[in-house]
Formats: sequence, C-alpha cells, structure tokens
Amino acid sequence: MKKLGLILSGLVIMALAACSTKVTSSWRANNAQQLQKDQKIMVMALVPQKDRALRSQMENFTASELKRKGYNAVSSLQEFGPDEFIKMGEKQAIRKLQGSDVNQVLTIVMVDKGRQRSYTPGYAYAPYGYWGFWPYYSRWYNTYYSPGYVTYSTRYQWEGNLYDLKSGQLLYSVQSQSFDPPSTARMAVLYAQQVVKDMTKRNLLANN
Repeated sequence: MKKLGLILSGLVIMALAACSTKVTSSWRANNAQQLQKDQKIMVMALVPQKDRALRSQMENFTASELKRKGYNAVSSLQEFGPDEFIKMGEKQAIRKLQGSDVNQVLTIVMVDKGRQRSYTPGYAYAPYGYWGFWPYYSRWYNTYYSPGYVTYSTRYQWEGNLYDLKSGQLLYSVQSQSFDPPSTARMAVLYAQQVVKDMTKRNLLANN
C-alpha cells in the first residue's frame, strides 16, 4: 500500500505539471505603441504542411482571444487559404496583406516538437532520519527494492512575433512551451490565453 501511495503521489504531481502551456520569455520594442482596436491583426501560424489542423487551431483560437479583448484579429488560413503565400516574394506578399487592410501580422512558429523520457524512482525523499534509527533503516531498506517507472511526454516549443506591416518593425516576440497537451485544440486554447495575457502585461493590448 505504501508503495502504491508513493506511485500515485508521483502521478498526481506529474499530472499537475503536464498539460500545461507557459510563456518562457518575451520582449517588447521600446518604441512599440499599444495596438489600436480598429487596426487589423492577422494571425499566421507556420507549422508543417501535414499539421494543417493544428495551424487552423493555433490561428483561430489566438484570433478569437484577441477578439475577446476587442481587437480586429483574423486567421490567415481563413482569409487566404493554405497556400496563398508559398510562391510569393516579400513585396508581393506585403501588397497582398496591405490590400486586405492588415496593419500587424502575428506569426506563430513551431520551433521544435519532441518527446521526453522521465524516470521516477519508487520513493519520494523526506528527512526520515530524525525519526530514529529503525524507522530510517526500514524506510530505506524497503524503498531500495521499490521499482520506479518511466513516463514519456510531448513538448512543443513555440515562438510568436508581432510585426508592424507598414514599417516592417518587430514589435513583440514571445517564446513558450507546451507539455503533454491532451489535444492540439486544448494546447491552442492555452497558448492563446497565455500569449494574449503576456501581450496585455507588456501593455501592447488594452486591459479591457
């Protein structure tokens, strides 16, 4: 029973750490002004072609979160389709965006995706020594023979960059990580919430 309890405790701790998305770092240009709500922000996710569903989710949920804050945000995939910019040069692509009244572009790039292997020993450390010789001895004698277990988790690394289309200036950059999402849709929701929260914190977006 003791061994089962320790394993369950470990699983609970891992469950709390898993399925999370967090901003690891972000940067805002010193001269970047707060975005105006009447300006148009295009969200453009750059992910492998085979992950089109993920692209759609990342764009749609991020645009929706910006809309919830009162901003005019749209998905590149919905606005132009999957292949609109593939064969375009820079000037042609910018003209296309400007023709759709886009003021800023928020790119979302999947920098890395990988699996991590973690080993959890069959015990959790606590300072048992002060309880006396025998409790200390029996504790460690038993746990040395308690098997641990191996778990695998999936980690996504993302980078978001917000550009002003007219000047070409990078206004904001954010790096984030997602661990073991139960679904790509859930990951996209959490990503959107955390990034928009960080943009608000850095005063790029209005608080209400």
